[in-house]
Amino acid sequence: MALPNAYAAYNNNKILTASPAELTLMLYDGAIKFSNMAIQGIESKDIEKAHNNIRKVERIIQEFQITLDRKYPVAQDFDNVYNYILRRLREANARKDKEIMEEVLKHLRTMRDTWKAVMQQSHGEAVKNAI
Repeated sequence: MALPNAYAAYNNNKILTASPAELTLMLYDGAIKFSNMAIQGIESKDIEKAHNNIRKVERIIQEFQITLDRKYPVAQDFDNVYNYILRRLREANARKDKEIMEEVLKHLRTMRDTWKAVMQQSHGEAVKNAI
């Protein structure tokens, strides 16, 4: 019985000690996970599962929008991408459309992979500067 509590404590600590960049990566991973679960719901005709997981992805994308630093011009580009993804998520939810969800998933994976590469590059730069 203690194992689930230990796992929950580990996950909670992981979140509390994560850098903003790591939290962003976790959110992308969560959006990908929930997109996959929504696709499973659509495939199995589990409307509630599909709906609930699409809504979770929407909330993550909305969080990304809220946290955009608008002082940088690229923020508008990200906002445009997030608006597009939100539109597609709403269409997917209304139609329970697997193909739309697969498109969204493709975009999320690309964004996550790009974010991860930037994190790795930044970490490499920090190590070089520390030497």
